[in-house]
Amino acid sequence: MGSQVIVAHRCDPYDVRDAKVSGDLGQILYNQIDLRDEDSIRRSIKYSNVVINLIGRDFATKRFSLEQVHVEGARRIARLSKEAGVERLIHLSALNATEKPKRIILPKGSEFLASKWRGEQAVREEFPEAVIIRPSDIFGAEDRFVNYYVRGGRRVFKYMPLWKSGEATWKQPVHSSDVAAGIINAITSPIAPGRIIDAVGPKRYQLSELVDWMFRLMRRSPEMWGYIRGPLDPFTILKIACSSAFAFKFSKSDWQRVEREYVTDERTPGALDLEDLGITNLKPMEDYVPWLVKGSRAYNYYTDDLGEFPDAGIPPSSSGARNAELLV
Repeated sequence: MGSQVIVAHRCDPYDVRDAKVSGDLGQILYNQIDLRDEDSIRRSIKYSNVVINLIGRDFATKRFSLEQVHVEGARRIARLSKEAGVERLIHLSALNATEKPKRIILPKGSEFLASKWRGEQAVREEFPEAVIIRPSDIFGAEDRFVNYYVRGGRRVFKYMPLWKSGEATWKQPVHSSDVAAGIINAITSPIAPGRIIDAVGPKRYQLSELVDWMFRLMRRSPEMWGYIRGPLDPFTILKIACSSAFAFKFSKSDWQRVEREYVTDERTPGALDLEDLGITNLKPMEDYVPWLVKGSRAYNYYTDDLGEFPDAGIPPSSSGARNAELLV
């Protein structure tokens, strides 16, 4: 493992300026790239013995389609890494990636998951011994899982719309630090090359129970605030359609995001997991989500007495073990 970290980025150089002090002088280097410019990618990897591809998009933009990012870009990075003599390539995909995703709302299922699967095949063709990591929904500071549900724009006033009220979907979220530790261990693990690794958390939760629990933590329970959870309503469907059609550059609720939101997490047959990489103390949501949603609590600046607000409890869950059955 090298002594320097070269971070290839696509943003303005001023956006990464403050991050340069995250390591010793000269040990954290930044190089601006364009995913379509092979020379810029070569400059980033030509002295590297390990390459970690974290590039991905939740939705298509005017400049890049999901195919260009997840498939063509992944293939290009894998091919150039092989040409540069990179010893180990780690490719971040997504849990539930499959050739033909099951339909939830959209007729063809999630194009995000389908493009992620095609990207895995492209990487395997160019770099057969690459390590493919499939993380589930990731939670942590500034995440796009917990924050997605607690933000005001996700609900309609006090009504939280979910497909089938969230009762047909099960999730196995993983903490960001566990994914990071898994990536680091995959660099040196002798069993990782050429394998798929499912990066999932220790517990499975029914989406409806998980969202209800988040709102109890925010002191927005049905009794205190009037919170209501139910199926997708016409106003939400119209909002998603408009977001997909007119605001896709900054979309947080387009049809692709909504389709993937309700896919039940399923482990990949024959895949390794984080425990196989030596990550044994996986972090459950109960230990971290109360802090993550604290900024969204009602009466946040009110000094309450002990026991004045009811305890939010913990959401029902089942074991995240490979062969565990769901609690239904």
